[in-house]
Amino acid sequence: MMAAPTSVVVLDRGNNTTCTINLHGATVVSWRVNNQEQLFVSKQALFDGKKAIRGGIPFVFPQFGQWNYGPQHGFARIVRWTLEKSPERLPSGDVEAVFSLMDSDFSRSMWSFPFRLTYRLILREKELHFNICVYNPSKDLTFSFNLLLHTYFKVPDVRRCQITGLHGCTFIDKTRESTVYQEGRDVVQINEWTDRVYQNTPQEHIITNVVSGRKMRVQKYNFPDTVIWNPWAEGAKELSDFGDDEYPNMVCVEAGHVSSPVILLPGTAFEASQILQVM
Repeated sequence: MMAAPTSVVVLDRGNNTTCTINLHGATVVSWRVNNQEQLFVSKQALFDGKKAIRGGIPFVFPQFGQWNYGPQHGFARIVRWTLEKSPERLPSGDVEAVFSLMDSDFSRSMWSFPFRLTYRLILREKELHFNICVYNPSKDLTFSFNLLLHTYFKVPDVRRCQITGLHGCTFIDKTRESTVYQEGRDVVQINEWTDRVYQNTPQEHIITNVVSGRKMRVQKYNFPDTVIWNPWAEGAKELSDFGDDEYPNMVCVEAGHVSSPVILLPGTAFEASQILQVM
């Protein structure tokens, strides 16, 4: 019997700084900086190779939210990706790995377009870099898509976090029938069920009071939207793969291109990136 192909890839920079990617969805399931975990993964998350992993950084493509043709948030987070380039130490000492996903019978059963996704991760001393390329190899088909990194940050108490960079932005409030509002607060704090798509956000957010009372900087390029989500007590109860008491220990701050789709012409590519930095 052949050994089962590994389903987990680890980038190890030394100094107890690591990043672990599950090939199911190319989901980043751990990012440790000096042995401190920065990402939230539910204790009830399923690793059955079918359901999306509840926590870490699920990869949302080609749809954000409900989808008439397939699973919520698309298929990229529930299919096995290919390890295109094994973890490799760069001259800088940083570690890089590359993952890829192409169209398959399964993807075409919901979404009939050829595509190629390349996902490059670089683990630095206190940073994690994400570079995404979506390529349309078709000769004649144009397609449109959403793209989002559904990052779950680990926090001691979400009520004590502040999120910068949202003042003045319009947002779609999914807890209020998708009404559009404008954010008046200099910093956003979360004290209730929150599900908002902030539009045309700046390239940087800072989240205060993450692990060990530190700050997390989120920098993004070609991701015009920022989604803020916490299911709160009522919502947590409705999620079978999420503990009822876990909501205070996470906040999702998600860089995406979701309020309007990306339209990709034949033979062209779209690139977007994110940098997470522990400050």
